Amino acid sequence: MVAHCLSSLLAPSPPLSSVKKKRCHDDEMAALLQFKHSFVISTSTCNDNDWNYAPPEPKAESWKEGGDCCFWDGVECDEQTDHVIGLDLSHSCLFGSISSGSSLFSLTHLQRLDLSFNDFNSSPIPSAVGNLSSLTYLNLSDSSLTGQIPQQLSNISTLVSLDLSNNLGLELQQLINVSSSGDLRSNFLSLESLDVSWCDLKGEFPVAIFDLPKLKMLNLSNNDDLKGYLPDFHVGSPLTSLRLSHTSFGGVLPPSIGNLASLEDIDISNCNFTGKLPMTLGNLTQLVSFNLWGAKYFSAGNDWFVPHSNHFSPDSLTSTSLSWIGKLTKLTHLKVPHLNLTGEIPSWLANLTQLIHIDLSHNQFTGQIPSNFSPLLERLDLSYNNLEGTIPTNLSCLRHLHSLSLDHNRFVGLVELSLFSSLKNLTSFIISHNNLSLNLTNISSKNLNFPNLQFLGLASCNLSEFPTFLHHNKRPFEHLDLSSNSLRGQIPPWICDLGQNSKTGLYLNLSHNLLTGFQQEHPLFHPRVRIRSLDLRNNKLQGSLPIPPSSSTSTFSTFLVSNNSLSGEVSQLICNFTSLLHLDLSFNSLSGKLPQCLSHFSNFLSLLDLGGNKFSGNIPSMWKNGCYLKMISMSHNQLQGQIPRSLANCTWLKFVDFGNNQITDTFPFWLGRIRVLNVLILQSNRFYGVINNDFGFSNLRVIDLSNNTFRGNLPSKFVNTSNPMRALLSSRIMKYMEQTLEPNAIWGFEEFGPFDYSITMHNKGLDMNYMKVPDTFCGIDFSSNYFEGQIPDVFGHLAGLQLLNLSRNHLSGHIPSSFSNMKNLESLDLSRNQLSGHIPMELTKLTPLSSLDVSFNNLSGPIPQGNQFCTYDSKSYQGNPGLFLETWSKQCGNARSLPQPQQPPSTTDDDDDGLKIKWMIILTGFASGLVGGLIFGNELTTRKHYWFVKTFASIQRWYARDQGNLRS
Repeated sequence: MVAHCLSSLLAPSPPLSSVKKKRCHDDEMAALLQFKHSFVISTSTCNDNDWNYAPPEPKAESWKEGGDCCFWDGVECDEQTDHVIGLDLSHSCLFGSISSGSSLFSLTHLQRLDLSFNDFNSSPIPSAVGNLSSLTYLNLSDSSLTGQIPQQLSNISTLVSLDLSNNLGLELQQLINVSSSGDLRSNFLSLESLDVSWCDLKGEFPVAIFDLPKLKMLNLSNNDDLKGYLPDFHVGSPLTSLRLSHTSFGGVLPPSIGNLASLEDIDISNCNFTGKLPMTLGNLTQLVSFNLWGAKYFSAGNDWFVPHSNHFSPDSLTSTSLSWIGKLTKLTHLKVPHLNLTGEIPSWLANLTQLIHIDLSHNQFTGQIPSNFSPLLERLDLSYNNLEGTIPTNLSCLRHLHSLSLDHNRFVGLVELSLFSSLKNLTSFIISHNNLSLNLTNISSKNLNFPNLQFLGLASCNLSEFPTFLHHNKRPFEHLDLSSNSLRGQIPPWICDLGQNSKTGLYLNLSHNLLTGFQQEHPLFHPRVRIRSLDLRNNKLQGSLPIPPSSSTSTFSTFLVSNNSLSGEVSQLICNFTSLLHLDLSFNSLSGKLPQCLSHFSNFLSLLDLGGNKFSGNIPSMWKNGCYLKMISMSHNQLQGQIPRSLANCTWLKFVDFGNNQITDTFPFWLGRIRVLNVLILQSNRFYGVINNDFGFSNLRVIDLSNNTFRGNLPSKFVNTSNPMRALLSSRIMKYMEQTLEPNAIWGFEEFGPFDYSITMHNKGLDMNYMKVPDTFCGIDFSSNYFEGQIPDVFGHLAGLQLLNLSRNHLSGHIPSSFSNMKNLESLDLSRNQLSGHIPMELTKLTPLSSLDVSFNNLSGPIPQGNQFCTYDSKSYQGNPGLFLETWSKQCGNARSLPQPQQPPSTTDDDDDGLKIKWMIILTGFASGLVGGLIFGNELTTRKHYWFVKTFASIQRWYARDQGNLRS
């Protein structure tokens, strides 16, 4: 034993060089640990905005005291000095605030820093980042940072790459100040890549950044309010990628853009550029990707090329207008949608043999699909054009094709799906909304094998039964659209099974069919089914409301089931779907009380339409701060109580409709603080009291308070501040009040489309249902209340107003002559009040005024003549014994001489003949506003249909008779 101990003691020690030396500097290890402990680290707090679906990696979680930080996950040390030179904590589930006092900024040897995809709780970018003077790479993207981009960043002259993208609420002012001083170009000497996309930047972008000597990549996209212009580019610029899409960059594209000889990627889609498109773009022979999506300098016309000019004309685009693109033979991506292109699909596409992605959608191309596409093509989008003929079979020869979109054209004929099953890479196949039929007879699943198909659009394809080949699809579907067909009866359970094991959840659209229910009781409860969107609108569904499976709680975002015959109460199971964005249960026979959990969805829910049911009880009241709701309609129910005050937390609200209920409340003046509110409908309830004149509503377009018990003077202050009502209509493309249903899109695929807002208002004597509301429409209806006093003159300031209904109140005084300033007014109803005085002669200036009703007042004097006043029916004036018609004026034309009425006229009230005057009806004048309204998509309600037919028919007969008198 002793000998053994002695031998152990006498054994030689290992040389010092063989002991592993600790590399990490103690102060840097302490700084890293302190930085780690300043955050909560948990996978449950991970930022979920990563569109690349990268898995979370809480790297710092493994850092322990006593270890060697140079071997920690995410840490890189210099091989010579052992200083920490790299820190990659991307996707590391860090949650908490970060400031200039953070120990991170003591790591002054850092060269690479990546903190992307964390959550820094809306902290400003610390100015101390400027202390890291050796940084070459800095990535702070997707990290919930806000505030000023610190000017200290420009002090890092070694910086090569800077990525601040996807941090909403960043500001540019400090960088603008540096640019103004002339230091920006001298400081960012090494910068090659700058990405500030999706940051909600505003103001003027510093033009000096375009002149940075080494800048290769600049991405400013998706900053809608970011303004700027392009400078003159010099020969030799190293710029390879320029992305300005969805910004407010404007001015002209300088011809010197052709000097960017190294440019490989240019995206100027959805900007505000004007003027002419430089031909010098054809010099960019290195271009690989070219995106002109919706560029605003293109419009319809006749001539494109202007002789003796270096520019293309913005007046027209035909299929040959862009032939110079055919010289850009390195192009792999060509996107020219939404440009109003006309003619046939250009033949010069055959020159672009490297193309893998072509997007010619949303144009006006005609003719047939050519056969000269690149054999390498992976994505082809020809949707929303006027293409015709049959779908050519040679498309099945494009062996690399992943996505084919031919929807919304004029294709005809029978489609042999078996031809396309040879495309084994096909992931998306959309042929919806043509005049096509599918050959599904004698087709077995073996002949229709689409091994990778995940997106299928067969809407409006004359289907009368569910295609059974879908049942045998090997991959789970992400998108299936069978809407607008003639599918009848019950929904087979296997349809919902198509979403089994889907990563993102199934988008299923079965709307606009003749479906009555399910073959078994709600097969959506299959445990492996994941639903992202379920659209069952406009069917004949009966029974209780179908509820998707609990497996969809994290994915279910859109549920649309309006215009069916569903009944019963809404199941509390709907409360499980806390990620709902859009919920439309309108126009069914659902009853009972509303689930209180509906207001708990407010952090995500942006659209809630429960109108046209039989719901009763109170409106859910717990709308939280940060509520994202944009549209709420609970009209035509039996709801009681008050409008919940917590709706004031929903600062994104644009559309509010509580009309036709039993709500007992005062006017919700507190909604006036919501600056984006466009529509407020409270008609036919039990609202009462005086309306406070001191409230906001600065963007209100439509307000309907009719059929309540409001009293006091007419509210006027908000009228004087409502910008849309005060603005004259501008000439621009017609748009509608709508909300785009945007879930997590895949490939930028606009899966759900727009949701049109609709309203019903009493207009021109009719209840008019605006199925689509033009975004220029402005209307006020205060009728059938107890308002009194005079009509404020400020109403005349509403130059953009098209409808004004103040009828059936207790208003007195004169009709303001300022009404003549309402240049867009189409309908004016002041009937059944106590107005006195003359009808202002100035109203004859209102040529759009196609409907006027001042009946049953105390008006007197001559009836104005000229313009539209020559077209009004005598009923417009009845019940005003002091009104009379002077000698027929030449201003009303020489159609015929009308008999003179007796003066004073008859005082008989409610006489169908009114003043016993035969009026010459000029059909175009009388009907212009009405027909125009119908063009907007308005529908007359059933109870007024007979009146309309009778009146319109009599007008036609009257007009024909008068024309006969003229000829004789």
